[in-house]
Amino acid sequence: MKKPYRHLPETPGVYLMKGAKGHLLYIGKAGNLKRRVSSYFQKAHGSRIERLVSEIRSVEYRKTDSALEALILESALIKKHQPPWNIREKDDKSFLYVEITRERFPRVLLVRGKELAAESRGTLFGPFTSASNLKEALRIIRRIFPYNLHPPEELKRLTALPAEAKRRRACFNFEIGMCPGVCTGTLSAREYAKTVRYIKDFFRGRKQAVLRSLEREMAAAAKRLEFERAAKIRGQVFALRHIRDTALVNRDEFGDVGATRLSSPVARRIEGYDISNISGTSAVGSMVVFTSTGLASGLAPDKDEYRKFRLRWVVPPKPTRHTAKAVGGQNTPHPASLAGGDTGMLREIIARRLGNDWPLPDLMLVDGGRGQVNVVLKVLAENGVKIPVVGIAKGPTRKKNEFVGPLPTWTDERTLIRVRDEAHRFAISYHRTLRGRESFNKKA
Repeated sequence: MKKPYRHLPETPGVYLMKGAKGHLLYIGKAGNLKRRVSSYFQKAHGSRIERLVSEIRSVEYRKTDSALEALILESALIKKHQPPWNIREKDDKSFLYVEITRERFPRVLLVRGKELAAESRGTLFGPFTSASNLKEALRIIRRIFPYNLHPPEELKRLTALPAEAKRRRACFNFEIGMCPGVCTGTLSAREYAKTVRYIKDFFRGRKQAVLRSLEREMAAAAKRLEFERAAKIRGQVFALRHIRDTALVNRDEFGDVGATRLSSPVARRIEGYDISNISGTSAVGSMVVFTSTGLASGLAPDKDEYRKFRLRWVVPPKPTRHTAKAVGGQNTPHPASLAGGDTGMLREIIARRLGNDWPLPDLMLVDGGRGQVNVVLKVLAENGVKIPVVGIAKGPTRKKNEFVGPLPTWTDERTLIRVRDEAHRFAISYHRTLRGRESFNKKA
């Protein structure tokens, strides 16, 4: 077969692989179309990819201005055409979606397909196949169009505060330009609706329409001598025309080809968390991971995915601009969001975990009751992520396992107890190691 990638440009875009009689096989995205598609034919791969390649007769493409727009176009085309090599589950339960909620100040959330039928939804975009790519896409979009992640009940409490108190309660994301200021009470629902409209239009592939609207807004603001607002809009226009999506491009390597995963049985991932400390000293946290490919019954420990956390701010300092600078980095929690005690330590662990580019789990399990579960749910909400959370409390006599939160149908109590016990063992082991080092250092 002749090289079907010779005509592809070295630009971002989406490729459509077709078989005999033009039958669509697979849709993928790329930061560099020619390099990405050629990798299918020039490298050795597993049996699934080899089988896909053997069926390819031609490759079409759609150019985009950026890898971010390629990600969005890929999702729209998969939804429209349902290519067989892109479908992991017929009911789309394992795919990811972006939900823009139906609220006075809508939130932009990442949700899994399995949660879509649980309650009434707002506007949905998807499916998306990669959690890490989608999280990065939302970070890029939020830098251009700051959006709200505060739940309605939280905003209701803030609205009741005096004006000075509202300013003091402004969230950290507002300070760094990622929240539009709904928490301060300074932004009207009508003004915020413009931002939501732009985000929706961008996800619908209408970037040029968004640019035209922003340019009209900028001209009108300048005419009214509102130069600060005009400058802000000019920055948004520039950012849209020069989208900085290096992280997405860097991820766009052949190892991330969807067909290696999407044609296989459903994989599950449970993350279990525990804390170990003595009077707040040598405080550590653990994250253990149990996975299943769907080929065998039950889930098994995946020790390569285990993570340790040496806790930093058990009793956090008052946040300052100096401490806030590091928040965007890896493994750095949000100082203003932490509190002392077990729940504060758990909050730090989850915040740091979400700051890393690790696969999102199908379930988070914590050793604790309603308080611990609520803390995890709040940190997830603050980051625009929806994942089921289950806690295991020891009960009033400490002899009974009491489950907090609904258990997914694909797992059982016995499996979750195994995850809890393994998280506890891993945390204790790490804690003992640190205490041993500290004891040795003191003697030395």
